[in-house]
Parts: sequence; structure tokens; C-alpha cells
Amino acid sequence: MSQNDQIIEVLLDGVESVYVRGELAKKLASGRQLRIKFGMDPTAPDIHLGHTVPMRKLRQFQDLGHLVVLIIGDYTARIGDPSGRDTTRPILDEGQIKANAKTYFDQATQILDPDKAKLEVHYNSHWLNEMNFAQVLGLTGQVTVQQMLHRDNFKKRMAEDREIMVSEFMYPLMQAYDSVVVKADVEFGGSDQTFNCLMARDLMPKYGLEKQVVFIMPMLVGLDGQEKMSKSIGNYIGVTDEPNDMFGKIMSIPDSLMAEYYRLLTDFPLHRISELVDSDRTHPRDAKDTLGHAIVEQYHGENAAGMASKEFRRQFSENKLPSDIEVKVVDTSPIGILTLITKVGFASSNSEARRLVQQGAVVFDNCKLTDPTAQVDVSAQQILKVGKRRVCRVERN
Repeated sequence: MSQNDQIIEVLLDGVESVYVRGELAKKLASGRQLRIKFGMDPTAPDIHLGHTVPMRKLRQFQDLGHLVVLIIGDYTARIGDPSGRDTTRPILDEGQIKANAKTYFDQATQILDPDKAKLEVHYNSHWLNEMNFAQVLGLTGQVTVQQMLHRDNFKKRMAEDREIMVSEFMYPLMQAYDSVVVKADVEFGGSDQTFNCLMARDLMPKYGLEKQVVFIMPMLVGLDGQEKMSKSIGNYIGVTDEPNDMFGKIMSIPDSLMAEYYRLLTDFPLHRISELVDSDRTHPRDAKDTLGHAIVEQYHGENAAGMASKEFRRQFSENKLPSDIEVKVVDTSPIGILTLITKVGFASSNSEARRLVQQGAVVFDNCKLTDPTAQVDVSAQQILKVGKRRVCRVERN
């Protein structure tokens, strides 16, 4: 096997699909620095571990001397990617998009090499804002409605007579145009991005450019073990999560997800992963502890990972309260349990707090509460627990 073939095998390890392997081999054999594109719409303030799956592969390209071109989609975020959506996305607030975008570079460079020789960062508003209407019409004239309707979720919504906004047709075109502007050699996307990434392969030759190669990465399943990791669903682990919270979330994943998390989020060799996820050779709790330690170490260091492991064991295995338990102060008593849960920050809304109560996840003063209308008396310092990881001491002002 040639050196180029060996490099390709490493780059394709863990990749769901590539369009097209032969084209990748040709680009790598050219000996020039390739431009590897990855786009992120700043629809939330934090990057989660699902985002890091393609980023870890991008880092491999950087380590081989290639250039990652990171596109912060501050313009495309205004429309919202229709990928995997059965309904039209709401229009996002421009101020929030800008605020989110500011955090992305710092978080992304926890994985990517920030060396300017290996990383370019662009905001796609810089060129999309400059297009006049004639240029937009020229762009739309490069594709047909029939091409757009090949997209599965558009096809499904058409069959069910549900609305599709014309602006949603523009999203894959804008993403494809980003590839034209930055002259991408390779683009990375999740499996829900396949249509968008392949759109650029159709568009680039019309602008006199060589087709980009497309890497499609698997989607990381979230903490619920069912849906892809997403902040909107709430089943995510953020790269900025505190060490104890990050470790605790990893310890909560279903055992069935461990192999996937090891493969997509760590550098463990396959033979070691096989040993760790085999319950006959490694107890699942120990395997998760090793996984949690490895992931926390990536973002917070060896010392923080060790302390998070010890704290989890102390709190849950020994059934003790956290050593750094927070104290939350309320102004009124009695107080509705839903109000209390949201006030201390354990739920973002009353509806989320109601679901937690109805699921039996709420314990106040050693009593499990299942009635969302319950009022609780904060007469002294009492313990509020929500789920396995959220706990605080509550007292009245």
C-alpha cells in the first residue's frame, strides 16, 4: 500500500461516506495544500460534542499540512438550515446570531490548530451581504426546482401539503456558494448535510472550479440515546460545560452508546475500545468512567478529569451531596415547585419544569414530587434535587 493510500485510509476512518474517493486521491497526490471547508451556523452560544466529530477529522487534515477554512454562517443562520426539518424554521434574531458567532472561534480552536497557516475563519455575511438582486437571480438560475425537490424533507412536506418557504430553497444554494467563494477542495458535513454539500459539487464547475470532495460524518446521538445531539432538544454535552457536569452527563449515557462515543470522540485504538465495551471484560461503570475521564481531559486537563471522576464517585456511589453544593436564595415561601425549579436555573421554562416533575425527577426535602401544582415551604435550608446531577441547597432570603 502506497503512502498516499495509507493516508487516505486514516482520513476515511470513521467517515460515513465520501464523494468521491478517487477525486480525493488525486487532490492529495497533487502535493499542494488543500482547502478543507467546514461551516457552522451560530444558532446557539455553545458548541457541543456533536460538532467536534467532524472537527477531530479536520484536525487530521491540519496535521498533514492542509488548511481548514472555517465558515461562521452568520448570514445563513438568518434562514436556518432546513436539513431534517418537517416544518419551516423560525427566523433567528440577528443580535443573538452575532453574539453566538463571537464564541465559536474560541471553542472551535480547542480542537483545531489556530495557526494562521492551518486555519482561515470567514463570516459568510461578508460576501452574501454584498450580492445584489441580479446576482442572486443568477445564482438561482444555476439549479432547478426539480433538483431541490429531490431533498427528502421537501419531498415529504410536499406530499403532506405542508408549506415550504422559497427562502428554504436558498439555504443549500448559499452553502454551495460559500464553497465557490472560498474555493474549497473538500467540505465536511453531517449526514443531514449531504444534500447541501453535494449541491456545491453541481455548482462549482459552473464557476470554473473543480468539484469539491465531500466527507459525510456520522451524527452523534445525544444523551437520550435516540435523537442526534442538539441544544434545542437538550440532550447535549457542551464543550464549555464544567468538568463535573461534563463527566456526570457522560456517566448518564446509555451503555449502548459507549462504543460510538469512544470511536467518534476519543483516540482510543479499536482493540482497546472493544475491550472497554465488552461487559465480560470491563464493567460498564468502569468503561464509562474511563470515557468520561478521557473526554473531560481533552477540554479541561488531566487534573480536572481526575477530580471530576472522584467527585462523581463520592456523590453517587457513596450517596453524598456534592462537596461544592450551591446555595440558592428565594424571596417567598411557600413557592410553587415549578417556579422554584426555574428560579434556581434547573429548567429554562415552566413547561420544562412541569415535565421534570411529571417524570418523577424532582425531590425536595427528601420527598419526591409528582404534582406540578405543589407548593413547597422554604423554612430552613432544604435540598432540591432535579434528575441525577442537579442539586442545590435552598434557603429563604
